[in-house]
Amino acid sequence: MGIYEELVARGLIAQVTNEEEIRTMINSGKATFYIGFDCTADSLTAGHFMALTLMKRLQMAGNKPVALIGGGTTMIGDPSGRTDMRKMLTKEDIQHNADCFKRQMERFIEFGEGKATMVNNADWLLNLNYVELLREVGACFSVNNMLRADCYKQRMEKGLSFLEFNYMIMQSYDFYHLFQHYGCNMQFGGDDQWSNMLGGTELIRRKLGKDAHAMTITLLTDSQGKKMGKTAGNAVWLDPKKTSPYDFFQYWRNVGDDDVLKCIRMLTFLPLEQIDEMDKWEGSELNKAKEILAYELTNLVHGKEEADKALAAAKSMFAGGKDSADIPTFALSNEDFSENGIGILDIMVKSGLCSSKSEARTLVTQGGVSVNEEKVEAPNVYFDKEAIKEGILVRKGKKKFVKITL
Repeated sequence: MGIYEELVARGLIAQVTNEEEIRTMINSGKATFYIGFDCTADSLTAGHFMALTLMKRLQMAGNKPVALIGGGTTMIGDPSGRTDMRKMLTKEDIQHNADCFKRQMERFIEFGEGKATMVNNADWLLNLNYVELLREVGACFSVNNMLRADCYKQRMEKGLSFLEFNYMIMQSYDFYHLFQHYGCNMQFGGDDQWSNMLGGTELIRRKLGKDAHAMTITLLTDSQGKKMGKTAGNAVWLDPKKTSPYDFFQYWRNVGDDDVLKCIRMLTFLPLEQIDEMDKWEGSELNKAKEILAYELTNLVHGKEEADKALAAAKSMFAGGKDSADIPTFALSNEDFSENGIGILDIMVKSGLCSSKSEARTLVTQGGVSVNEEKVEAPNVYFDKEAIKEGILVRKGKKKFVKITL
Protein backbone atom coordinates (compact mmCIF):
# COMPACT_ATOMS: atom_id res chain seq x y z
CA MET A 1 0.00 0.00 0.00
CA GLY A 2 1.38 3.38 -1.03
CA ILE A 3 1.02 6.50 1.10
CA TYR A 4 -1.84 7.77 -1.11
CA GLU A 5 -3.76 4.54 -0.60
CA GLU A 6 -3.09 4.82 3.13
CA LEU A 7 -4.54 8.35 3.22
CA VAL A 8 -7.67 7.03 1.49
CA ALA A 9 -7.90 4.08 3.90
CA ARG A 10 -7.63 6.43 6.87
CA GLY A 11 -10.58 8.46 5.55
CA LEU A 12 -8.55 11.60 4.91
CA ILE A 13 -9.28 12.25 1.23
CA ALA A 14 -12.55 13.90 0.22
CA GLN A 15 -11.98 15.34 -3.30
CA VAL A 16 -9.04 15.54 -5.66
CA THR A 17 -8.11 16.85 -9.09
CA ASN A 18 -5.85 14.77 -11.36
CA GLU A 19 -6.06 11.76 -9.05
CA GLU A 20 -3.74 9.46 -10.99
CA GLU A 21 -1.08 12.15 -11.23
CA ILE A 22 -1.43 12.88 -7.52
CA ARG A 23 -1.23 9.19 -6.64
CA THR A 24 1.95 8.71 -8.66
CA MET A 25 3.56 11.89 -7.34
CA ILE A 26 2.81 11.21 -3.67
CA ASN A 27 3.68 7.52 -3.75
CA SER A 28 7.02 8.27 -5.40
CA GLY A 29 7.82 11.02 -2.87
CA LYS A 30 7.98 13.74 -5.55
CA ALA A 31 5.25 16.04 -4.28
CA THR A 32 6.08 19.48 -2.92
CA PHE A 33 2.86 20.50 -1.20
CA TYR A 34 1.64 23.27 1.02
CA ILE A 35 -0.96 23.75 3.74
CA GLY A 36 -1.81 27.22 5.00
CA PHE A 37 -2.35 28.31 8.60
CA ASP A 38 -3.83 31.75 9.31
CA CYS A 39 -2.48 33.29 12.52
CA THR A 40 -5.76 34.14 14.26
CA ALA A 41 -4.52 33.05 17.73
CA ASP A 42 -1.22 32.50 19.53
CA SER A 43 -1.57 28.71 19.49
CA LEU A 44 -2.66 25.99 17.12
CA THR A 45 -5.66 23.96 18.28
CA ALA A 46 -6.74 20.34 18.24
CA GLY A 47 -8.64 21.27 15.09
CA HIS A 48 -5.29 21.66 13.27
CA PHE A 49 -4.33 18.08 14.07
CA MET A 50 -5.49 16.63 10.78
CA ALA A 51 -3.32 18.99 8.76
CA LEU A 52 -0.27 18.54 11.00
CA THR A 53 -0.40 14.75 11.01
CA LEU A 54 -1.01 14.72 7.25
CA MET A 55 2.13 16.78 6.69
CA LYS A 56 4.08 14.42 8.92
CA ARG A 57 2.80 11.33 7.07
CA LEU A 58 3.66 12.76 3.65
CA GLN A 59 7.11 13.89 4.79
CA MET A 60 7.83 10.42 6.18
CA ALA A 61 7.02 9.09 2.69
CA GLY A 62 9.64 11.38 1.11
CA ASN A 63 7.43 14.29 0.05
CA LYS A 64 8.38 17.89 0.88
CA PRO A 65 6.00 20.02 2.96
CA VAL A 66 5.73 23.78 2.73
CA ALA A 67 4.12 25.20 5.88
CA LEU A 68 2.54 28.48 4.87
CA ILE A 69 2.05 30.94 7.71
CA GLY A 70 -0.74 33.33 6.76
CA GLY A 71 0.76 36.57 7.96
CA GLY A 72 -0.79 38.35 4.97
CA THR A 73 -4.14 36.57 4.62
CA THR A 74 -4.79 36.91 8.36
CA MET A 75 -4.97 40.66 7.79
CA ILE A 76 -8.01 40.03 5.57
CA GLY A 77 -9.70 37.15 7.40
CA ASP A 78 -11.10 33.98 5.86
CA PRO A 79 -14.93 34.15 5.63
CA SER A 80 -15.20 30.34 5.25
CA GLY A 81 -17.35 28.79 7.97
CA ARG A 82 -18.11 32.20 9.49
CA THR A 83 -21.40 33.98 10.09
CA ASP A 84 -19.65 37.23 11.00
CA MET A 85 -16.42 39.06 10.25
CA ARG A 86 -13.28 37.95 12.07
CA LYS A 87 -11.62 40.27 14.56
CA MET A 88 -9.00 42.39 12.84
CA LEU A 89 -5.52 41.91 14.33
CA THR A 90 -2.53 44.22 14.30
CA LYS A 91 0.66 43.36 12.43
CA GLU A 92 2.37 42.88 15.80
CA ASP A 93 -0.30 40.43 17.00
CA ILE A 94 -0.11 38.47 13.75
CA GLN A 95 3.69 38.24 13.91
CA HIS A 96 3.56 37.05 17.52
CA ASN A 97 1.00 34.38 16.60
CA ALA A 98 3.10 33.29 13.62
CA ASP A 99 6.16 32.83 15.85
CA CYS A 100 4.10 30.67 18.22
CA PHE A 101 2.86 28.53 15.31
CA LYS A 102 6.41 27.88 14.12
CA ARG A 103 7.51 26.51 17.49
CA GLN A 104 4.53 24.16 17.68
CA MET A 105 4.85 22.90 14.11
CA GLU A 106 8.43 21.85 14.73
CA ARG A 107 7.13 19.06 16.97
CA PHE A 108 5.49 17.47 13.92
CA ILE A 109 7.51 18.50 10.88
CA GLU A 110 11.26 18.38 10.25
CA PHE A 111 12.46 21.68 8.82
CA GLY A 112 15.83 22.35 7.24
CA GLU A 113 17.89 22.06 4.08
CA GLY A 114 16.17 19.65 1.68
CA LYS A 115 13.39 19.02 4.18
CA ALA A 116 10.30 21.04 5.06
CA THR A 117 10.12 24.77 4.35
CA MET A 118 8.27 27.41 6.33
CA VAL A 119 7.16 30.57 4.55
CA ASN A 120 4.99 33.58 5.43
CA ASN A 121 2.68 34.99 2.78
CA ALA A 122 3.12 38.45 4.28
CA ASP A 123 6.47 38.44 2.46
CA TRP A 124 4.74 38.71 -0.93
CA LEU A 125 1.12 39.72 -0.29
CA LEU A 126 1.91 42.91 1.64
CA ASN A 127 4.14 44.18 -1.16
CA LEU A 128 1.61 43.76 -3.96
CA ASN A 129 0.57 46.79 -5.96
CA TYR A 130 -3.22 46.82 -5.80
CA VAL A 131 -3.89 48.09 -9.32
CA GLU A 132 -1.33 45.67 -10.76
CA LEU A 133 -2.94 42.83 -8.81
CA LEU A 134 -6.37 43.73 -10.19
CA ARG A 135 -5.04 43.73 -13.76
CA GLU A 136 -2.84 40.64 -13.54
CA VAL A 137 -4.82 38.43 -11.16
CA GLY A 138 -8.30 39.90 -10.73
CA ALA A 139 -8.97 39.54 -14.45
CA CYS A 140 -8.69 35.73 -14.03
CA PHE A 141 -11.64 35.54 -11.60
CA SER A 142 -15.35 35.58 -12.36
CA VAL A 143 -17.40 37.43 -9.74
CA ASN A 144 -20.38 35.24 -10.65
CA ASN A 145 -18.39 32.09 -9.86
CA MET A 146 -17.00 33.58 -6.67
CA LEU A 147 -20.47 34.42 -5.35
CA ARG A 148 -21.57 30.84 -5.98
CA ALA A 149 -18.81 29.54 -3.69
CA ASP A 150 -20.00 28.07 -0.38
CA CYS A 151 -17.50 30.17 1.55
CA TYR A 152 -19.38 33.31 0.45
CA LYS A 153 -22.95 32.03 0.22
CA GLN A 154 -23.52 31.75 3.97
CA ARG A 155 -22.35 35.32 4.49
CA MET A 156 -24.56 37.00 1.92
CA GLU A 157 -27.58 37.44 4.21
CA LYS A 158 -25.67 39.11 7.06
CA GLY A 159 -23.31 40.90 4.75
CA LEU A 160 -19.95 40.11 3.20
CA SER A 161 -17.34 42.87 3.41
CA PHE A 162 -15.33 43.75 0.33
CA LEU A 163 -12.22 43.09 2.44
CA GLU A 164 -13.20 39.44 2.93
CA PHE A 165 -14.32 39.12 -0.70
CA ASN A 166 -10.64 39.45 -1.63
CA TYR A 167 -9.63 36.41 0.44
CA MET A 168 -10.12 33.92 -2.40
CA ILE A 169 -7.85 35.95 -4.68
CA MET A 170 -5.15 36.19 -1.98
CA GLN A 171 -5.23 32.44 -1.25
CA SER A 172 -5.15 31.64 -4.96
CA TYR A 173 -2.18 33.96 -5.39
CA ASP A 174 -0.36 32.03 -2.65
CA PHE A 175 -0.44 28.84 -4.71
CA TYR A 176 0.61 30.76 -7.83
CA HIS A 177 3.57 32.29 -5.97
CA LEU A 178 4.63 29.03 -4.33
CA PHE A 179 4.38 27.17 -7.65
CA GLN A 180 6.68 29.69 -9.32
CA HIS A 181 9.22 30.27 -6.54
CA TYR A 182 9.24 27.05 -4.49
CA GLY A 183 8.34 24.37 -7.03
CA CYS A 184 5.17 23.67 -5.05
CA ASN A 185 2.98 21.44 -7.21
CA MET A 186 0.23 20.49 -4.79
CA GLN A 187 -1.97 22.01 -2.10
CA PHE A 188 -3.97 20.46 0.71
CA GLY A 189 -6.79 22.04 2.70
CA GLY A 190 -10.15 21.49 4.35
CA ASP A 191 -13.24 20.84 2.25
CA ASP A 192 -14.52 24.32 3.14
CA GLN A 193 -11.53 25.64 1.16
CA TRP A 194 -12.41 23.82 -2.06
CA SER A 195 -13.48 26.93 -4.01
CA ASN A 196 -10.40 28.89 -2.90
CA MET A 197 -8.13 26.01 -3.86
CA LEU A 198 -9.68 25.57 -7.27
CA GLY A 199 -9.10 29.30 -7.75
CA GLY A 200 -5.38 28.77 -7.25
CA THR A 201 -5.25 25.93 -9.75
CA GLU A 202 -7.15 27.91 -12.37
CA LEU A 203 -4.95 30.99 -11.83
CA ILE A 204 -1.80 28.96 -12.52
CA ARG A 205 -3.28 27.47 -15.65
CA ARG A 206 -4.44 30.83 -17.00
CA LYS A 207 -1.19 32.64 -16.22
CA LEU A 208 1.31 29.91 -17.10
CA GLY A 209 -0.57 27.88 -19.70
CA LYS A 210 -2.06 24.40 -19.91
CA ASP A 211 1.38 22.79 -19.87
CA ALA A 212 1.78 23.84 -16.23
CA HIS A 213 -0.05 20.64 -15.31
CA ALA A 214 1.87 19.83 -12.10
CA MET A 215 -0.33 22.13 -9.99
CA THR A 216 -2.65 19.37 -8.85
CA ILE A 217 -4.85 19.62 -5.77
CA THR A 218 -5.67 17.08 -3.13
CA LEU A 219 -8.44 17.95 -0.71
CA LEU A 220 -8.18 16.89 2.90
CA THR A 221 -11.61 16.21 4.38
CA ASP A 222 -12.48 18.66 7.12
CA SER A 223 -15.80 17.19 8.26
CA GLN A 224 -14.18 15.47 11.25
CA GLY A 225 -11.92 18.45 11.88
CA LYS A 226 -14.93 20.66 12.45
CA LYS A 227 -15.82 18.50 15.46
CA MET A 228 -12.34 18.81 16.87
CA GLY A 229 -10.69 21.57 18.78
CA LYS A 230 -13.59 22.88 20.83
CA THR A 231 -15.25 21.68 23.99
CA ALA A 232 -17.82 23.50 26.11
CA GLY A 233 -17.33 26.54 23.91
CA ASN A 234 -13.58 26.76 24.56
CA ALA A 235 -10.76 25.89 22.19
CA VAL A 236 -8.49 22.94 22.97
CA TRP A 237 -5.03 24.38 22.42
CA LEU A 238 -1.70 22.71 21.67
CA ASP A 239 0.08 25.21 23.93
CA PRO A 240 0.35 23.59 27.40
CA LYS A 241 -0.03 27.03 29.02
CA LYS A 242 -3.50 27.36 27.49
CA THR A 243 -4.63 23.71 27.71
CA SER A 244 -2.72 21.54 30.16
CA PRO A 245 -1.45 18.13 28.95
CA TYR A 246 -3.92 16.49 31.35
CA ASP A 247 -6.90 18.49 30.01
CA PHE A 248 -5.70 17.77 26.48
CA PHE A 249 -5.62 14.05 27.33
CA GLN A 250 -9.09 14.23 28.86
CA TYR A 251 -10.53 15.97 25.82
CA TRP A 252 -9.60 13.05 23.58
CA ARG A 253 -10.47 10.52 26.30
CA ASN A 254 -14.03 11.84 26.26
CA VAL A 255 -14.77 11.82 22.51
CA GLY A 256 -18.03 10.10 21.56
CA ASP A 257 -18.26 6.39 20.90
CA ASP A 258 -19.12 7.04 17.26
CA ASP A 259 -16.01 9.18 16.72
CA VAL A 260 -13.24 7.40 18.59
CA LEU A 261 -12.26 4.93 15.85
CA LYS A 262 -12.52 7.65 13.18
CA CYS A 263 -10.13 9.80 15.21
CA ILE A 264 -7.71 6.93 15.76
CA ARG A 265 -7.70 6.14 12.06
CA MET A 266 -7.28 9.76 10.94
CA LEU A 267 -4.96 11.18 13.58
CA THR A 268 -2.71 8.50 15.07
CA PHE A 269 0.20 6.67 13.50
CA LEU A 270 -0.94 3.24 14.66
CA PRO A 271 -0.78 0.60 11.89
CA LEU A 272 -3.98 0.21 9.89
CA GLU A 273 -4.00 -3.51 10.64
CA GLN A 274 -4.19 -2.78 14.37
CA ILE A 275 -6.95 -0.20 13.86
CA ASP A 276 -8.92 -2.63 11.68
CA GLU A 277 -8.96 -5.05 14.62
CA MET A 278 -10.14 -2.27 16.92
CA ASP A 279 -13.07 -1.64 14.57
CA LYS A 280 -14.60 -4.78 16.03
CA TRP A 281 -14.52 -3.38 19.56
CA GLU A 282 -17.74 -2.39 21.26
CA GLY A 283 -19.14 -1.63 24.70
CA SER A 284 -16.48 -1.27 27.38
CA GLU A 285 -13.74 -1.92 24.80
CA LEU A 286 -14.44 1.52 23.35
CA ASN A 287 -13.22 3.05 26.62
CA LYS A 288 -9.89 1.35 26.00
CA ALA A 289 -9.89 2.78 22.46
CA LYS A 290 -10.48 6.28 23.85
CA GLU A 291 -7.58 5.85 26.26
CA ILE A 292 -5.34 4.77 23.37
CA LEU A 293 -6.42 7.78 21.31
CA ALA A 294 -5.81 10.20 24.19
CA TYR A 295 -2.39 8.74 24.98
CA GLU A 296 -1.18 8.67 21.37
CA LEU A 297 -2.16 12.28 20.66
CA THR A 298 -0.87 13.61 23.99
CA ASN A 299 2.42 11.85 23.25
CA LEU A 300 2.54 13.49 19.81
CA VAL A 301 1.98 17.01 21.14
CA HIS A 302 3.50 17.01 24.63
CA GLY A 303 5.87 14.03 24.66
CA LYS A 304 5.91 10.65 26.36
CA GLU A 305 6.57 11.94 29.87
CA GLU A 306 3.50 14.18 29.90
CA ALA A 307 1.40 11.47 28.25
CA ASP A 308 2.45 8.97 30.94
CA LYS A 309 1.61 11.48 33.69
CA ALA A 310 -1.80 12.24 32.20
CA LEU A 311 -2.60 8.55 31.84
CA ALA A 312 -1.55 7.87 35.44
CA ALA A 313 -3.66 10.75 36.73
CA ALA A 314 -6.68 9.58 34.74
CA LYS A 315 -6.34 6.03 36.07
CA SER A 316 -5.96 7.34 39.62
CA MET A 317 -9.15 9.36 39.31
CA PHE A 318 -11.01 6.45 37.73
CA ALA A 319 -10.01 4.38 40.74
CA GLY A 320 -11.31 7.09 43.07
CA GLY A 321 -7.92 8.21 44.34
CA LYS A 322 -6.85 11.79 45.02
CA ASP A 323 -3.23 11.42 46.11
CA SER A 324 -1.53 11.01 42.74
CA ALA A 325 1.14 13.63 42.12
CA ASP A 326 -0.05 13.80 38.53
CA ILE A 327 -3.56 15.06 39.36
CA PRO A 328 -4.06 18.71 38.32
CA THR A 329 -3.42 20.89 41.37
CA PHE A 330 -4.23 24.50 42.28
CA ALA A 331 -2.69 26.19 45.32
CA LEU A 332 -4.63 28.87 47.19
CA SER A 333 -2.78 31.66 49.01
CA ASN A 334 -3.48 33.04 52.49
CA GLU A 335 -4.95 36.15 50.85
CA ASP A 336 -7.71 34.03 49.31
CA PHE A 337 -9.25 33.40 52.75
CA SER A 338 -11.63 35.61 54.73
CA GLU A 339 -12.56 35.19 58.39
CA ASN A 340 -15.05 32.52 57.33
CA GLY A 341 -12.56 30.69 55.12
CA ILE A 342 -13.12 30.40 51.37
CA GLY A 343 -16.37 29.52 49.64
CA ILE A 344 -16.83 26.72 47.15
CA LEU A 345 -17.82 29.24 44.46
CA ASP A 346 -14.55 31.14 44.86
CA ILE A 347 -12.59 27.89 44.78
CA MET A 348 -14.18 26.86 41.49
CA VAL A 349 -13.53 30.20 39.83
CA LYS A 350 -9.96 30.62 41.10
CA SER A 351 -9.01 27.06 40.11
CA GLY A 352 -10.44 27.48 36.62
CA LEU A 353 -13.20 24.90 36.99
CA CYS A 354 -15.74 27.65 36.26
CA SER A 355 -15.48 30.97 34.48
CA SER A 356 -17.80 32.83 36.87
CA LYS A 357 -19.52 32.53 40.25
CA SER A 358 -22.91 32.38 38.54
CA GLU A 359 -21.80 29.33 36.55
CA ALA A 360 -20.42 27.74 39.73
CA ARG A 361 -23.63 28.49 41.67
CA THR A 362 -25.76 26.88 38.96
CA LEU A 363 -23.60 23.76 38.98
CA VAL A 364 -23.78 23.44 42.76
CA THR A 365 -27.57 23.89 42.90
CA GLN A 366 -27.94 21.27 40.15
CA GLY A 367 -25.82 18.78 42.11
CA GLY A 368 -22.89 18.88 39.73
CA VAL A 369 -20.11 19.63 42.25
CA SER A 370 -18.49 17.32 44.77
CA VAL A 371 -15.64 17.64 47.28
CA ASN A 372 -13.74 14.49 48.18
CA GLU A 373 -16.45 12.54 46.32
CA GLU A 374 -19.27 13.99 48.45
CA LYS A 375 -21.85 16.19 46.73
CA VAL A 376 -21.82 19.87 47.72
CA GLU A 377 -25.39 20.58 48.82
CA ALA A 378 -25.41 24.40 48.83
CA PRO A 379 -23.45 27.27 47.23
CA ASN A 380 -22.62 28.84 50.61
CA VAL A 381 -20.31 26.04 51.79
CA TYR A 382 -16.97 27.31 53.17
CA PHE A 383 -13.63 25.64 53.89
CA ASP A 384 -11.03 26.77 56.43
CA LYS A 385 -7.26 26.72 55.98
CA GLU A 386 -6.88 23.48 57.91
CA ALA A 387 -9.15 21.60 55.48
CA ILE A 388 -7.36 23.04 52.45
CA LYS A 389 -3.95 22.32 53.97
CA GLU A 390 -4.81 18.63 53.97
CA GLY A 391 -5.91 18.94 50.33
CA ILE A 392 -9.41 18.56 48.89
CA LEU A 393 -10.47 17.12 45.55
CA VAL A 394 -13.09 19.28 43.85
CA ARG A 395 -14.94 17.64 40.99
CA LYS A 396 -17.09 19.37 38.38
CA GLY A 397 -19.43 16.84 36.81
CA LYS A 398 -17.88 13.44 36.16
CA LYS A 399 -14.81 14.33 34.17
CA LYS A 400 -13.34 17.63 35.36
CA PHE A 401 -11.53 17.90 38.69
CA VAL A 402 -8.66 19.59 40.50
CA LYS A 403 -6.87 19.06 43.79
CA ILE A 404 -6.97 22.22 45.93
CA THR A 405 -4.04 22.84 48.27
CA LEU A 406 -2.70 25.74 50.36
